Amino acid sequence: MYKSLRAYIEALEAAGELQRVSVRVDPEKEIAEITDRVAKLPGGGKALLFENTGTGFPVLTNMMGSDRRIAMALGAEGGLESIAARIGSLLKELTAPRVGIADKWKMLPLLGEMGRWMPRVKRGRGACQQLVWTGKEVDLGRLPILKCWPWDGGRFVTLPLVHTVDPQTGTRNVGMYRMQVMGPARTGMHWHRHKTGARHYDAYRNLDKKMPVTVCLGGDPVYTYAATAPLPDNVDEYLLAGFLRERPVELVKCLTNELYVPADCDFVLEGYVDPREEKTVEGPFGDHTGFYSLEDLYPVFHITAITCRRDAVYPATIVGIPPQEDAYIAKATERIFLEPIRFALQPEVTDLYLPDAGVAHNLAVVAIRSDYPGQAFKTAGALWGAGQMMFNKLMVIVPEKTRIHDLHALAKLLRGVRIPDDLMRARGPLDVLDHATATPAFGGKLAIDATNVSGEDVVVDLESISQIDPEIDGAAVDSRYAADWAAVIIRCPIGRVVDASLLAKRYAVSGVKYIVLTDPATELLSPEELLWFAAGNCDPGRDVVVVGRQLVIDARSKRPGMAGMPVRWPNVVVSDLPSIQLVDTRWNEYGLGEYIESPSVRYGNLVISEGAEVK
Repeated sequence: MYKSLRAYIEALEAAGELQRVSVRVDPEKEIAEITDRVAKLPGGGKALLFENTGTGFPVLTNMMGSDRRIAMALGAEGGLESIAARIGSLLKELTAPRVGIADKWKMLPLLGEMGRWMPRVKRGRGACQQLVWTGKEVDLGRLPILKCWPWDGGRFVTLPLVHTVDPQTGTRNVGMYRMQVMGPARTGMHWHRHKTGARHYDAYRNLDKKMPVTVCLGGDPVYTYAATAPLPDNVDEYLLAGFLRERPVELVKCLTNELYVPADCDFVLEGYVDPREEKTVEGPFGDHTGFYSLEDLYPVFHITAITCRRDAVYPATIVGIPPQEDAYIAKATERIFLEPIRFALQPEVTDLYLPDAGVAHNLAVVAIRSDYPGQAFKTAGALWGAGQMMFNKLMVIVPEKTRIHDLHALAKLLRGVRIPDDLMRARGPLDVLDHATATPAFGGKLAIDATNVSGEDVVVDLESISQIDPEIDGAAVDSRYAADWAAVIIRCPIGRVVDASLLAKRYAVSGVKYIVLTDPATELLSPEELLWFAAGNCDPGRDVVVVGRQLVIDARSKRPGMAGMPVRWPNVVVSDLPSIQLVDTRWNEYGLGEYIESPSVRYGNLVISEGAEVK
C-alpha cells in the first residue's frame, strides 16, 4: 500500500494527521519532550515530522499513535475489525472439513492466494541501498538517533527491525529490540531471555560461530507493526505483512552478510553479534512501563555497513508513562489476534482488553462465555501459558456481555467479587521489565473471577468510613474510590512496615473489598494513572494479602534490598527541568498550535531520588 515511509507521510498529511516542525531541534531530549506532550493529547495528537535535526535526515515520531493512524498504517481504513474478520474467515476456510475431492479442489484458490503473500527476493539492489557506507565510513553519528530521557544510558534506536535466522533451520525472525549506541559502529542488542532473538543467539553460541544480524528502519509502516506482533515461533513476520498488504514483501540481499531485508526500507545497519564476546553493560532506559529499566549485560552488535535511501526518514518512538504510541500498537494487536486466540486456544473467550494503564502485560480484562464452574480459572491458566500472555500478572475474567472498556461496568463487577472464593493465585514467568518482583522475570500472578457475581449491587458504608481517623500513623486515607470500586486508598511512607490484619480490621465496614497502599505523591493522579502506578509496583505473590473478606494490596514503591524485595528499584520516567524549560521557551517556534504543558510536571513528585535507580 505504501511504497515508502515518505508515501505514508504524504498520506498522513493529506488526512490531516501530520504536523511538521521546520525549525532545528535537538535529537537529545528535545524531540522526546515535544513528542511526549503531543502523544498524550486525547486521541494521541498528531504524527510529528522534525525536518531539521542537525543531520541530513528528518525524524518521524508518533506515526502510529492514534486509532486512525494505526488503522492507516495497517491498511484498515474501515477499522481494525476488518483485519480481524479477514483472519477469522481465513481460519474457518483452512479448518473446514474436506470430505470429497471436490471439496479439496475448492482449497486451491485459497492456497494460491496465500502463496502470493509470501516474501519474494528481488534481484540487484533496492532503494534501501542507494547510499552505502562501509569500513571506516560507518558512523551512527550520521543518523538523528534520539536520547529520550535524562537518565538514559545514551542514545537508543527505538524502532529497529532486527533480522536474525535460526542457524539450524534458516527460519527468519524480525523482532523489535532496543539498541543503545556505544560507538560509531557498535550498539547493544537488548535480547530478553524469552525472545526469539535470544534463542538464535544461544544457538550460534553453541555452534561457536558469529551471528549475522541486520537492522532495518522505516519502509512501509506495516513492517514495524509486524516486528511487534505476537506471532508463533517460526512464522515469518513478512508473511503477516504480506497478508495485511495482500501483496508480497520484496527483499534484497545485504551487502556484507547473507541476510535479506525489505527493498523499500529507509536505513539498513548490517553486521554481526559474536556470542564468544563478553556482554556489555546496557541501560538505563526510560521504558514503556513508565519506569526505567536498569543496567544489565547484553550482547554487542558490530556494524559492518550502513545503507539508506537518498530521501530517507528516520522513524523513532518514545516510551514512558502511558499512554504513548505503543498503546495504540498494542490495541491493534488486541483486536487483530483475538480471533486466533479464540480459535486455537480459548473458544470461550469473546473479548479481550489490555488497558493502557497495564502497559500490555500488567493487566488484562477477559470476557468469556461461562458454561460451567471454574471455567474462568481454566481460562486464566490457559492464557498464562500462551505466548506473550504468559507475562500477564493481573487478570480479571468477566461475563461475555460485559462492556469491558467501561470502567464503571468493571467497577460494579469487582464490588461483587467474593473474597477469597473468586481469587486464583499462581506463579510463573513475568516480563523482564517487571521491576516489582524479587526474582527477575518470575513472580506471582492473580486472577479474579467476576463471572458469577451477585446481581445485587454492593453498597459501601461511606458514613462509617468517614468516621475513621483520616490519618493513621502518618498515613493519609483517601475514600474517593469507595463508592465506585469498594476500595480505600491509603497513602503511607515508603518502606514502613504495615500490618495488613490491622488495616483490614480498621476498615471492616460494610462493602469495603479492597485496601490499596500507595505512595504519598500519588494524590493528584487520575484513576487510570493510579492503576498504572499500582499495577507496576505490585507483585501479587508478595504484595497481595487476603484478610478475611478483604484484599490488602501493597502498591507502594519498595525499598530495595529489604527482605523479600527486589535488589534494585527504578524511578519513574520524567523529563528534566532544562528540557521542559527549553520546550516551553521555544513552543511558539515549533508551529504546533496551542501550548501544551509537559506531562512530566504532573509526574515529577513521583521521583524518589536522583538517577534512574532509587538510592
